[in-house]
Amino acid sequence: MQQLVLHLAEPPVPTLENFAPGSNREVLATLHAWLAGAVEDRCVYLWGPTGCGKSHLLRAAAQSPQRFGRVLLCASALELESLHEAAWLPPVVAVDDVQQLSAPGQAALFRVFQRLREDDARVLAAGDAAPAGLDLRDDVRTRLGAGLVFQLRLLSDEQKAEALRSHASGRGFTIAPELTDYLLRHGRRDLPSLMAVLDALDQYSLQTKRPITLPLLREVLAAA
Repeated sequence: MQQLVLHLAEPPVPTLENFAPGSNREVLATLHAWLAGAVEDRCVYLWGPTGCGKSHLLRAAAQSPQRFGRVLLCASALELESLHEAAWLPPVVAVDDVQQLSAPGQAALFRVFQRLREDDARVLAAGDAAPAGLDLRDDVRTRLGAGLVFQLRLLSDEQKAEALRSHASGRGFTIAPELTDYLLRHGRRDLPSLMAVLDALDQYSLQTKRPITLPLLREVLAAA
């Protein structure tokens, strides 16, 4: 079971394809078009509560260089500041958790905005509040709000169950309603972790040659 625990600690790599949109289908469709260069706005800003999928979409964009070009995901103010010395900006600069940017980080992001048209670049950003509600410099808040702004909604339990059934089907097995109900009550609430449990459940079922049942799921969750 030790390998199972390690597997559970590593959720699937985020992609646009494995993002469960729920009520956020318009956001996902627009982001696909924007990354493909079919939408002209220079900035897309995503906001919503923890667990709604903001970081998933930014990390997914960084995994999709074949779309609009290289996406640089800046995880710190220092990475943003280093762009000041770059001769050219990457096609897309992705910045997560903008509400946590320090004063130097905000200044660096403002400099990025100033160079967007000159370098033919774009910004994909995410935060926990709408632009007007961010505790940031006025000029940064204004620019974040000047492009496309989307509020991401949390998935309902019904939407999570649907996503889990679809994920299981993609792996070639069917998961009974009682298993999804149990997993939603006793597993971690975020979808990547829930899907990682399904992956481990499938793997454990194949290794032990046992059918996927509630007792088997309990063993997998106990190992986590």
